[in-house]
Amino acid sequence: MDELNAPHPVRRRRLRGLTAAALILAVAVGAGRAGSLDPPRYGAPARVVWLDQGWSEAERSWYHHAYQGTDTLPLPYAWFLALEQPVPSVTAVGLLSDPAYLDRFGFIPGVRDGNNPDGLPVGFARIRATDPIAGKPIDHVGFTCAACHTGRLTYRGTEVLVDGGPALTDVNGLRKAVALSLGLTKAPLRFERFAARVLGPGAGLAAKARLRVELTTLVAQGLGMELGHLGVPGNVAEGYGRLDALNRIGNEVFSDQMGIKANYAPLTAPVAYPHIWDAPWFDWVQYNSSIQQPMVRNAGEAMGVRALVDYHGAGAGRFVSTVPIDNLHRIEGMLAGDRQPTDARRFTGLRAPKWPQDVLGRIDPTLAAQGAGLYRQHCASCHGPAPETPEFWTGPHWLAPNAAGQRYLRPGLSRVSDVGTDEAQALDMKRRVVTVPLAMGLTGAIRTANGTGTYPYGPALGQVVEKVVTRWYDGQTPPLAQAERQRMNGFRPNGIRDGLPGPHGTEPVYKARPLDGIWATAPFLHNGSVPTLWALLSPYAERPRDFWLGNREFDAEKVGYATGEVKGATHLFTVDRQGRPIRGDANTGHLFETPADPAHPRKGTIGPTLQPPDRRALVEYLKTL
Repeated sequence: MDELNAPHPVRRRRLRGLTAAALILAVAVGAGRAGSLDPPRYGAPARVVWLDQGWSEAERSWYHHAYQGTDTLPLPYAWFLALEQPVPSVTAVGLLSDPAYLDRFGFIPGVRDGNNPDGLPVGFARIRATDPIAGKPIDHVGFTCAACHTGRLTYRGTEVLVDGGPALTDVNGLRKAVALSLGLTKAPLRFERFAARVLGPGAGLAAKARLRVELTTLVAQGLGMELGHLGVPGNVAEGYGRLDALNRIGNEVFSDQMGIKANYAPLTAPVAYPHIWDAPWFDWVQYNSSIQQPMVRNAGEAMGVRALVDYHGAGAGRFVSTVPIDNLHRIEGMLAGDRQPTDARRFTGLRAPKWPQDVLGRIDPTLAAQGAGLYRQHCASCHGPAPETPEFWTGPHWLAPNAAGQRYLRPGLSRVSDVGTDEAQALDMKRRVVTVPLAMGLTGAIRTANGTGTYPYGPALGQVVEKVVTRWYDGQTPPLAQAERQRMNGFRPNGIRDGLPGPHGTEPVYKARPLDGIWATAPFLHNGSVPTLWALLSPYAERPRDFWLGNREFDAEKVGYATGEVKGATHLFTVDRQGRPIRGDANTGHLFETPADPAHPRKGTIGPTLQPPDRRALVEYLKTL
């Protein structure tokens, strides 16, 4: 824990994840005001089924725990294993790292093997790296891609797990639990048990005293940093299965790690974790189609989940990081597969999951055939031909081959003003600006003053991430050749955009991706505000106004998650007390609704009302994709 005493002004960056409310509660334990967390309790499934999506068991295991250089939970790995659950008690309680406890936050129990020797959940990795600022080794806990991109659903006692699907995790709930557990560990008897696990049962008084100082310092520094974020209005609750990813990445990079408080932005646009099959073959990614290059996308994600970067070093030291670019390239290759999809007439790599009829019930072929016609009539204009059809593989939505002979898919794009879904994710990225020292060498400043420049957020993030990636390329022995860099970058430029040109300037858009595997990606819309496909295809008045995030029980008829209450889960409010949609949580848009007044349709109406028999047929067909 020597790194806690490092003099660098942004050393405190690591502690942002321990939220202010939890840390205040944790520190208050010393004054007798103890608290605890009580996340949902889920019954153990009778059986667990991993769907066949083209990966071997070895590939799946590696992906689940593939190191990305992220210092997500900013405490030593040994501490994480030694902490007790945040339940105030004089006697010993269960360990925080118990898979059954972490499962209550949505983290899927993992398999104990060579990639995961301590049996941590899917999505956890041990980060053993050198701190790029202090130059000292760290041994901490980080998240992998799988933490946010592994889906799960339960149906009549069977749990179905989906690689690359949207996770049902509560990341902030876990961070609060870690923070509270750290605070409770200051109590004498609890600290003695903690010290015995960390130091060994024979540790002396001096070693325990040093450990207590390190513990107290960690809690105090984390509290100080979080208090610095108080007073930033506008946060929208995230909860299970949602995170304001782009704003969090910006806060981590431009505020916490650069040490520039003014760059911190409220979390206004939580989105459901996107499913990632097919994504390596899209020409642009993110819900708002804002990032072109896969390496910048993946490295930016790792930086946002707290990979450590030296933004203020001199010369070759600047932009040195813990991001393992080679691992990110390997992950992308596993997702993409080794063959051009248009040649194989199918996606290789990670495939979309197929509806498991032995678990969820048989698909009605007659009804699905009716639904296929409705899909062509109502869905194909935006989402393209269904991936099961020949038209999908031969249509103009596949771009011409690039210099490397690769063809990429251009998903449909809908202007936010047309599709009518919640605007926050697309619009807030477009409006955000950040202030950065001119010494970092960014271009495209809106204005400059006092040695700093103010830049549009998206282009600034793209440039910073590219500098981190380039520093890794330059730091290899020998430095990577340009041809190898292009290959690892996916043969695509570092394109960043915040919309498409329109009559009134650049207009934000949302992507209408292919719908293969859509049945396994609830809740729906980019912000997860609609629980089932049936509700998504229904008139607005029939959509649930609020429902419980964190319910894992699957509704195989409506296709999505059940909406009943789960004690301890997060209630997602989509309307305020006056019945108006809440920005960031709105369940508006993408509407099939015949307007009472044809001259004044509800915003986001994209088709006529689908009668229940048509809805049933279309939902049945979507199960087949």
